[in-house]
Amino acid sequence: MSEIVIYSVVTAVFVGISAGYLGSLMVLEKMALVGDALSHVALPGLAIGVLFNFDPLIGAFAFLFASAVLIWHLQRVTKISFEALIGAMFTFALASGILLLGDDLEALEEALFGDLTQVTILHMGAAVIISIAAILLTKVIYRKLVLAMISEDLAISKGINVAKTNLLYLFLVSLVVAIGIQIVGTLLVGFLVIVPAIAAKNLSGNMRRYSICSAIFGVAAAVSGILLANYLGQPPGPMVVFSGIAIFAVTVLINWRLKLTT
Repeated sequence: MSEIVIYSVVTAVFVGISAGYLGSLMVLEKMALVGDALSHVALPGLAIGVLFNFDPLIGAFAFLFASAVLIWHLQRVTKISFEALIGAMFTFALASGILLLGDDLEALEEALFGDLTQVTILHMGAAVIISIAAILLTKVIYRKLVLAMISEDLAISKGINVAKTNLLYLFLVSLVVAIGIQIVGTLLVGFLVIVPAIAAKNLSGNMRRYSICSAIFGVAAAVSGILLANYLGQPPGPMVVFSGIAIFAVTVLINWRLKLTT
């Protein structure tokens, strides 16, 4: 295996674990479309990085972080749902990114569907560090988020600052989305925080198994998709999606036969 493929596979392992684990909460909170829409917000940052010749992922991080803070603040002030706010931000960001990239169709394709050739050892190292940090921090606030999901008033009575906890979670999702863009692309990276989690729901009767299965399925989809993309010479994003959908289909069949969640 070439160095690029090794870097991509290692990146995929950690992105898959963190996206699956964080996505398990997003699906529970019925915010699956939030994770998908949030991924597109990075496109203008990627475009600015391409235009001004600096690492596009830095631009993606900046736009995702700023958008997470803005959406969190607007939600608190207006009480409009996260889904609606991110939906508006998503369409604006997608339009802006396409206009900024202009006629550079190659750069646009790489941004939308991922590009393994651009994965370096620095990107891999960043993915490993950020993924581990995101998982550990999410583990700390996992029960708080679940409690707030069940009853926000009960969470507040337990001394939980729901607003700040939601902001931290949104920020962590943004970080995971940003590091996943390199291998899956902005158009499809949201898949990794949705499908592994819904596949895990088919096989899980308790929260612990659910979160672990989400992480495992995230790794399986990401790594198998990367290897398929390298073997077939295709963009990595669609291959990761096909792998994940295959995993989801298998879990549906297993649950149908064994009735694991009924």
